[in-house]
Amino acid sequence: MNKKNVRDVEVAGKRVLVRVDLNVAIDSQGGIVDDTRLRASLPTIQYLLERGARVILLSHLGRPDGQRNPEFSLAPVAKGLEGLLGQPVFFLNDCVGEDVAAFINHKLKSGQVVLLENLRFHAEEEANDPDFAKALASLGDLYVNDAFGTAHRAHASTEGIAHYRDAVAGLLMEKEIDYLGRLLENPDRPFAAILGGSKASTKVGVIRNLLEKVKVDYLLLCGGMTFAFLKAMGQNVGDSRVDDKSLARAQELVKNGLAPNLYLPEDVVVTDRNFDIKKPLDPAAQHKIVAASEIPDGWQGVDIGPKTLDRYQGIIKSCKTVVWNGPAGVFEIPEFAAGTNGIAKAVAESGATSVVGGGESVAAVHKAGVADKITWISTGGGASLEFLEGIELPGVKALEDREPAR
Repeated sequence: MNKKNVRDVEVAGKRVLVRVDLNVAIDSQGGIVDDTRLRASLPTIQYLLERGARVILLSHLGRPDGQRNPEFSLAPVAKGLEGLLGQPVFFLNDCVGEDVAAFINHKLKSGQVVLLENLRFHAEEEANDPDFAKALASLGDLYVNDAFGTAHRAHASTEGIAHYRDAVAGLLMEKEIDYLGRLLENPDRPFAAILGGSKASTKVGVIRNLLEKVKVDYLLLCGGMTFAFLKAMGQNVGDSRVDDKSLARAQELVKNGLAPNLYLPEDVVVTDRNFDIKKPLDPAAQHKIVAASEIPDGWQGVDIGPKTLDRYQGIIKSCKTVVWNGPAGVFEIPEFAAGTNGIAKAVAESGATSVVGGGESVAAVHKAGVADKITWISTGGGASLEFLEGIELPGVKALEDREPAR
């Protein structure tokens, strides 16, 4: 990575603003449902505390739409961080203003940490308002971005603030860029990319970049997005869900024929009932395996079939590098989880350098019990997709470059 990181700067005694991604689910009792993102932020926070920095954490939580809403307060997150760090985490009920500045400037000591309230309680955050960015910057001497999951957003705390303070990467940001950068620049081959999920509209740019610039050896498509491609090729997809935008993007890709190293499912699992992934499958629902080109009317695709899974597993196991983003089906329902679980296990057992990104794929490797066998689990869903598409992320671009080696 050619960006400066926290190891490149002196932090002792300095007020260090750290943009972290603490956007976690909180239950009705104020408990944190999954502390993965909190744990991912620890190395940078601990590095700074051990070197005597005065650490000021900035984060968002949920979508409060620029309004103060207790449901989206970061107060429970401060408690969760305290337990993980083993030391007090002060919490302030705003992220700008005189009271915030007074606490940081006069009460926060070296080796201490404070978490500020949800940045998105201010509409200026998502608008990347320069005055709001300047107000945030005034609270610190140095800015560290360790929130890769929000690096694709040009917000005040991810991009704007870097115009007013020296800006470097945190340790998590550094690892994310290094692992994902290696996929694009110098992967060990054969290299397979597995793309799933529900919408083709969000993946076509990634597909183009992986095929045309990165030149992956295998590009395996799965999940709901594949029905847009099948429909674009004139196949009957029954009642499988295909939105207009996804169909239009798929048609762009298939108009000149698909690349020979791009694979679509041969067979799929279909069901005759709509369903709610939060509820058990309707006992009256029927499901069966059909050829991907022969989905009957009144039925919808919900998973890849066994022939496709067998083929994909064989390819994955032959590769030295594998990246996976997006599930193979509606894996939240056990009857439709075989494809996703099978891919998770194949990636874990391949022995390849493996990178998994996207919330559902990450959930799948944890659910399959193979997360510890994945080389790198990315904390960024949308950010990792845009990175793989070859788009320069605003939050990364804003960081200072290292001097070229002489």
